[in-house]
Amino acid sequence: MNIIFYHPFFEAKQWLSGIQSRLPEAKVRQWRRGDSLPADYALVWQPPHEMLANRVALKGIFALGAGVDAILGQQRRHPGILPAGVPLIRLEDTGMSLQMQEYVVGCTLRYFRRMDEYQLQQQQKLWQPLQPHHHDQFTVGILGAGVLGKSVAQKLTEFGFTVRCWSRTAKNIDGVGSFAGHEQLPAFLQGTQLLINLLPNTPETAGILNQPLFSQLNANAYVINVARGAHLLECDLLAAMQVGRVAAATLDVFAEEPLPPMHPFWTHPRITLTPHIAAITLPEIAMDQVVANIQAIEAGREPVGLVDVARGY
Repeated sequence: MNIIFYHPFFEAKQWLSGIQSRLPEAKVRQWRRGDSLPADYALVWQPPHEMLANRVALKGIFALGAGVDAILGQQRRHPGILPAGVPLIRLEDTGMSLQMQEYVVGCTLRYFRRMDEYQLQQQQKLWQPLQPHHHDQFTVGILGAGVLGKSVAQKLTEFGFTVRCWSRTAKNIDGVGSFAGHEQLPAFLQGTQLLINLLPNTPETAGILNQPLFSQLNANAYVINVARGAHLLECDLLAAMQVGRVAAATLDVFAEEPLPPMHPFWTHPRITLTPHIAAITLPEIAMDQVVANIQAIEAGREPVGLVDVARGY
């Protein structure tokens, strides 16, 4: 069994030795340009076109992240990067759910208890209690009901929040309202006080965080984007904040990363930025899952996280 690995910034040595120790019978190597030797499996993130093109003998391609938008975007720009008929498999959770719960719950409670506003008052040396939010008037809406969206929704209900999810197809999550399809998006947005984006990045969801969407939220709503920067029309967010439709936003992902030094988000008093760290791949857990999936494929079973390339997730 031959396994090739490529990642633009992960430490290759850790992954090569980790996979090798879990699959002693395999030959694991870091792919380098010009390498056309046989391979059964590929572990990749943003692979060069020549790494995978024409490798029709691959039994599986593993995307080393929760999303597969990067590699599918490459396929749209350079058709052929994904060999026809070869399964594409994404990481499922691998420790990301807990990280995302921590990040989103922290941000939600910060807005619910108005800590962001108290921080601004501290800078002004202003001692002024604010009218608290109430749970029955603070509906949380989550765009996306996949592994991460479901995990976050369930955790937020434990804090007494009314939570609703919107997704392409209806999902049944205990204690969480379910909305599905474009026809139910307006009903989902109406009454939402805090909007969390955890959608997959596909051509259909690009730019979904826009002026028409913001206009349907409650006045002075809050926005948390922890999915992809491509989902947000940045000028529309700034405009919505200027007129009071959106009171504040927490952004972990951006159209351009790192965020350019002169970008207006840096200095906006009601925008909180983090450098794409809401949930990161944990190598040891990820390697366990990759190896378990390789073993499943070798045994003739379907792997966990199999991607529907046509849908984009």
